Amino acid sequence: MLCEQVLGKIEELDVSGRRVEYVDIEWHEAFKKIHRKVTDQGSDCGIRMDDSVLTKGLFQGDVIFADEEVVVVVNTPPCEVIEVSLTPGHEKYAAKVCYEIGNRHAPLFWGVDGKFITIYDEPMMVMLQKIHGVVAVKKTAKLDFDQRISAAIHNHHH
Repeated sequence: MLCEQVLGKIEELDVSGRRVEYVDIEWHEAFKKIHRKVTDQGSDCGIRMDDSVLTKGLFQGDVIFADEEVVVVVNTPPCEVIEVSLTPGHEKYAAKVCYEIGNRHAPLFWGVDGKFITIYDEPMMVMLQKIHGVVAVKKTAKLDFDQRISAAIHNHHH
């Protein structure tokens, strides 16, 4: 099957009577136009999106194919992340944390209880742990792109 556009979110569509298949799109693949994937039920899935995916991306729950029999939905699998929190009295270091993460062009997300989430990277972890009053913990989590802080998700290197 060929998937060429986002048709909406799974929770917005009536999928009764149709088989729902999920295709894994890793967080770092979300802004790519072309993919060749296999769904969780073994169906070959070609993905060819227009240029809008370069800025909007493909995220958890996006329906990218639907016919009378099947609906294909994006699944963003869990990945290694760094959960960053600030010890009481050190809240002003939130600006430094956000600056350092942004300066490395890493994606940044709101976590729960005032925490921040970014993609795990060993140099990033070491740098964050050196900031006074900052606690950085490696975890495995599913990224919630609705909680994205940074405007761009693309990782690039200098």
